[in-house]
Amino acid sequence: MCPGFPRTLAQAQALNNLYQMDLVINLNIPYETLKERLSDRWIHPASGRVYNMGFNPPQVQGKDDVTGEPLIQHDGDKPEALMARLRHYKELAKPVIDLYKSQGILHSFSGTETDRIWPYINSLLSTKMHTQPSDPHPTQMA
Repeated sequence: MCPGFPRTLAQAQALNNLYQMDLVINLNIPYETLKERLSDRWIHPASGRVYNMGFNPPQVQGKDDVTGEPLIQHDGDKPEALMARLRHYKELAKPVIDLYKSQGILHSFSGTETDRIWPYINSLLSTKMHTQPSDPHPTQMA
């Protein structure tokens, strides 16, 4: 869910009223990993280009690669604000996670590395797509 949708129980309930959800994926990433990644994130405000000092740093420290303009760090990504932000998210997310868990559609994955988590998610999505009923009215090609 983070940083996506829904973030609150009210949003999740509204979404359930609009669509029949049959799969929800929750990524459990340790706080320390999130803290490290977000506090290393710097942005070029005009373009939205994102740099990460750990794995995608700019060519010149603190400067955008394309324009040479200064990079900024959002206040919410600074270490002092990040832990409060993550605690608040956890408080909001728990009822949403509990809702989807009670519906039997929540699939949680834990880890820190995308290349290790993705094969499991891909397998789940592939299985889910192959078990969906076929469209009773397939689109005719002319």
